[in-house]
Amino acid sequence: MINAVRISPVGFFGRNGMLAPMGSFFAELARQASANARREVEAYAREIPEFGFLDTNSRARAETLEYALWLRRRTVELSPENSELSDDDLGYIAAIGELRAAAGMPLDARQRVLRLHTSLMLREINEATEAQRGVGVDELMRMMNWFAPQGERGIRAYSQGFVTALRHRLPYVEQAALLARSLLNGDPISAELASALGMELPEHCAVTVIRVPDRPVGDRDLESEIEALVKTHHAPITWCPGSESRSGELIALIPLPSPTPQASLGPSTAETVQPHSVPDLAPDLVSDLVRDFAQALGRPCAAGTATSPLSEVADALDLARRISRAAPLRRASARLRPHTVSDVFVELAVADAPFVDEWLHAVGRSLQPGPDLLVTLDAYYRHDMHRGATAAALNVHRRTLDYRLRRVRELTGIDPGSTRGVRILSSVVTRRLSEAWH
Repeated sequence: MINAVRISPVGFFGRNGMLAPMGSFFAELARQASANARREVEAYAREIPEFGFLDTNSRARAETLEYALWLRRRTVELSPENSELSDDDLGYIAAIGELRAAAGMPLDARQRVLRLHTSLMLREINEATEAQRGVGVDELMRMMNWFAPQGERGIRAYSQGFVTALRHRLPYVEQAALLARSLLNGDPISAELASALGMELPEHCAVTVIRVPDRPVGDRDLESEIEALVKTHHAPITWCPGSESRSGELIALIPLPSPTPQASLGPSTAETVQPHSVPDLAPDLVSDLVRDFAQALGRPCAAGTATSPLSEVADALDLARRISRAAPLRRASARLRPHTVSDVFVELAVADAPFVDEWLHAVGRSLQPGPDLLVTLDAYYRHDMHRGATAAALNVHRRTLDYRLRRVRELTGIDPGSTRGVRILSSVVTRRLSEAWH
């Protein structure tokens, strides 16, 4: 298909079929088309590692040069009269995208190719303007009026071809992971990926991070569990390995219904609290996903979630990640749910104040001589300091619970049931259970 495309001879022909004056801006672009195409191919080989093969593969280099030259000549042919790229043109561009994806080009390389190509084309327009000092503003404006909308159509066709190859090359779960990463990176190809997966891109979503600490050697890999989550929840999900060999984060973007104007306000970033139209609550869909993953994992994990418009998911990811690192590690249970800012806002502040964190750590160390005091305080605060419910959750007598709470007072000098005790000791419990003090 690619080799069948006809490359027209150098030169610009107007609508009347007459050759335009060679001193014109468009004729200058036509004269420089071959040199500019070669410069683009050389820039690809030099600046984009994935194109390093162009230095050794003469056939691939010739095909890349052919496409670069064709695109410049079509630009010169169509832009003077503001004519649109034809269906055949867009098909050729899509074929190039498909060819490159089939060869294994990753999404980030595709973005670099598009940025470099656009930069070079703008440079060529500027060089042609400089070379033709007498060029009229109308010629330059005609080019720019054509360049933006037709460039967008071309990028869309290239992306469609790219995604077509990905659909044939990658399993469904890997396509969902690519969609998650493209949304977080603000890559426009996310619309094409979502369409290929049969997913609709919502206006708002809950970005959820499930933190998994380093797991013992011998624990099974998580590929099948993640695949089951993608298929069950039909959402963009990706796994990000951690610095430890078997640790990492599961990142999911859960679609949310459009908020109403009366919805509560929640923070949009960790650094600046701004109005937000989605409430700072974990929707049932998010809680279901967290419980499903925790149950499949079979080990403690910590989940944080932050809601945002789709255009701000990168900031929401940063916040959700910080929440997950401040949240306590828990095993799967019916009560398990992701944490939000309102759950760990104290711990988030403490993490950024080392002298406060060290003081809380010292309080935590003073509890070590007591019998199960940390577990007791955790249950006590999780059950809103209700002694009967706490004793039942711990499977101990109330007198045993009272003894443990007295022991906390003796060791720390802080009454667990006082306002001061709740503020200090609940933070000690959360920091310890989050493994922040390892």
